[in-house]
Amino acid sequence: MEKMSHPKDFFPSTRMRRMRYQAFSRRLMQENRLCADDLICPLFVIEGHNRQEAITSMPGVSRLSLDLLLKEAESLLALGIPAIALFPVVDADQKSLNASEAFNPNGLAQRSVRALKAAFPELGVITDVALDPFTAHGQDGLINAQGYVINDETVEVLCKQALSHAEAGADIVAPSDMMDGRIGAIRQALENNSYINTRILAYSAKYASSFYGPFRDAVGSAGNLGGGNKYSYQMDPANSDEAMREIALDLQEGADMIMIKPGMPYLDIIRRAKDEFGVPTFAYQVSGEYAMLKAAAQNGWLDEKQVVMESLLAFKRAGCDAILTYFAKSAAHWLKQ
Repeated sequence: MEKMSHPKDFFPSTRMRRMRYQAFSRRLMQENRLCADDLICPLFVIEGHNRQEAITSMPGVSRLSLDLLLKEAESLLALGIPAIALFPVVDADQKSLNASEAFNPNGLAQRSVRALKAAFPELGVITDVALDPFTAHGQDGLINAQGYVINDETVEVLCKQALSHAEAGADIVAPSDMMDGRIGAIRQALENNSYINTRILAYSAKYASSFYGPFRDAVGSAGNLGGGNKYSYQMDPANSDEAMREIALDLQEGADMIMIKPGMPYLDIIRRAKDEFGVPTFAYQVSGEYAMLKAAAQNGWLDEKQVVMESLLAFKRAGCDAILTYFAKSAAHWLKQ
């Protein structure tokens, strides 16, 4: 077959700008589109009633008591946002070395799930399966005497946590801990207890990123972590092939969806994952990404609406089926305009 010539060989017969001349033709050839169906809103829940705590490092985002969380969920649902991701913030006296509060059937996360599903059964509820909000040291798992996060013992607790979320009514459990083998173990626990339709969103490629700082402030694990790090279980930002191996393993173990985290610094990983596996692929526009855009907008350096919508469209272009973003509510508003 004769090789097609490059369009430049045909100028002026081919003018690429011709299709960009008017809005209607730009719309006709647009390759990717963003809609409210693509958005998942992370929400932070705290104990109490009518409580709202601003998160200093995330302007515009607050921790909400359950009554206010329900009001926020209602407004998100009205905007067409299909799901929320729930992150509990517990008091220091509920944190321990064995993270037992993580699987307390009457814990904050579990009570919040029950309330959300009772009030809004059509709203998808995604729960975080990880121990860092519940450990006294701020790590995502149990530690040994040397401070090393031990894998298999942590997985046992994660299974209890995931099962408690499923029992409360969670639609999707999302292990974000990066322990080896936890997807298969959680899948088996769900199957053994007849939660065959509880989906697993695996944080398959979660990098040891410096973009998580504001989130750790939000859930109260930053102080516990202190000068520690998570390099022994989260991925090296230098690695791409390793991410494909992690994703393949999670899919083999029973994951229904995969997550790449953070988002924009890892668009290449999103694209590779979608091309190689063709499965539902999500990304998390993390707290540091949010904080940068928000701060620049508040200083008048960037147009918030324009840069946020551009960033979200970049996720779609890279291959995302859905995006966890703290801009979800704003974006849904803008999409309606």
